[in-house]
Amino acid sequence: MNFVLSEEYSQYKNDILNILKNFKNEGVLVGHGNRNTVKYFVVNDLKFNFKSFKQHNLINRHVYKYYRKSKSRRSYEYGQMLLEKGFHTPKPIAYIENHDLIGVTSSYYVSEQLEDVFTLSDALHNPTYPDREAIFKAYTLLIFQLHENGIEFIDNASGNFLIKKSDENYTFYLVDLNRMNFHSEMKISKRLENFERLTNDLDVIKIISAEYARLSGTTSEYCFKKILDFANKKVFKRKVKRILKFYKFFLKKN
Repeated sequence: MNFVLSEEYSQYKNDILNILKNFKNEGVLVGHGNRNTVKYFVVNDLKFNFKSFKQHNLINRHVYKYYRKSKSRRSYEYGQMLLEKGFHTPKPIAYIENHDLIGVTSSYYVSEQLEDVFTLSDALHNPTYPDREAIFKAYTLLIFQLHENGIEFIDNASGNFLIKKSDENYTFYLVDLNRMNFHSEMKISKRLENFERLTNDLDVIKIISAEYARLSGTTSEYCFKKILDFANKKVFKRKVKRILKFYKFFLKKN
């Protein structure tokens, strides 16, 4: 086992190890758990969020042990990096990797469980959501600031942003951190491509385009066209992937 624990939470080492032993049968499930399993556990009035990553295939198990950092390790290290750069994410607490001779058998990322938050999805899928335009402007500012720091948050989907409202201000917390790219400089086309996973809702894209254009000194028309093109291409790729999966499943049955 490879167990890396933040010094701030060093007194909880045994508690975390005990939670891992009982992870399958205890804890409060967060979300649907279609790919990864996320639960929170209460320890001395603190809530710890545990993300158990889906078991990898044989090749990736080997890769994540010998050639590439595991998803749990990247989540932990990227979380620390974001905090150091002034961005918000639930506090990274620990990451755990279990291995055999072949590679990684299981891995976990432990972080702070946030309370009193909503997700960007709540605003995205509800056209009458209160203060919706201000929320998307604040989101766009966050993405622009990430880009200015050379950070490409690949899983830029609405469910990966937790939001806290304080007075009239919105604080965004990034989650699902294991996939990021880092650049010395990001060209405008690459920046706008980063929005491809968010939505193809024209009203939302208009808000984002106008705000990103204002921040970057580009025209809103250019931003709108590029974001919409990238979003539509992403939708098309997903449709093709679903069709191929269907035919693959159909051929197997026959």
